[in-house]
Amino acid sequence: MIRRAASLALAALVLLTAAATQAHATGYRYWSFWERTDGRWTYATQGPSTARPDDGAVEGFRFAVSADSADASRPRGTADFGAICSTTPARSGMKRVALVLDFGIPADAPSGETPPAGRTACARVSDDATTAEALAAVARPLRYDTNALLCAIAGYPRSGCGEQVSTDGRKTATPAQSTQSRQSTQRSSGSDGGPSLGLPIGAGVVALLAGAAVWQARRRRNA
Repeated sequence: MIRRAASLALAALVLLTAAATQAHATGYRYWSFWERTDGRWTYATQGPSTARPDDGAVEGFRFAVSADSADASRPRGTADFGAICSTTPARSGMKRVALVLDFGIPADAPSGETPPAGRTACARVSDDATTAEALAAVARPLRYDTNALLCAIAGYPRSGCGEQVSTDGRKTATPAQSTQSRQSTQRSSGSDGGPSLGLPIGAGVVALLAGAAVWQARRRRNA
C-alpha cells in the first residue's frame, strides 16, 4: 500500500510538473542570426555587429518566435553562395557576403503585420566589414534598440524588439539585451523572470497527499 501511494504521488508530481511547464511556456519574437558552415545553418556565437565574415561566406537571418537558440527556426530558401552572388563580381579590397533573409510566417508576425517574402542578397563590402555592415548595404532600413539589439530588417517589423510572448502569441514583457548573441544566452539561462510558484506549490500538495496515503495505510495495517 505504501509503495502504491508513493507511486501515485510520483505520477501526480510528474503531471503537475508538465502542466506547470506548459502553462508558463514563453517565447521571444526576434531576428535570429545564423552562419552557414559545411552546408548547414548554425546559430551564430556572436552578434552581427561584431562578426566579420570572410569573402564567400553565407549568413542568414530568420524572424520567428522561439524559446532559445536551441529552439530557433532556421532560415529557409536558397543558401548557396554561387547562386546568390553569381551576378556580383569580385573586386580588389572588397569581399562578398551572401545573405539569406527569412521574414518568417504569419503566425509569428506582430499583430497587424504581414511578413514580406523571403529574399537573398549579395553584399559587396570592405574586407574588414561586419555582418551588420553587409546587412546595411542591401537591406535598409535597419532598426536597433538602445542596447544595439537588431530589431528590424528592411523595415520589418515596424515596431517591437525581442519582446517576450506567451504560447498564444500575447506580448508579456520586453527583456533588455545588448547583442543578438547575448539575447540567446539570457533566454537559455532563464534570466528574464523569477521562478514559478506553481511547481513548488504543486509539489507541496503532492507531498501532503503522499503523507496522508502513507498514514492511512499504516492505520489500516495496525487496526
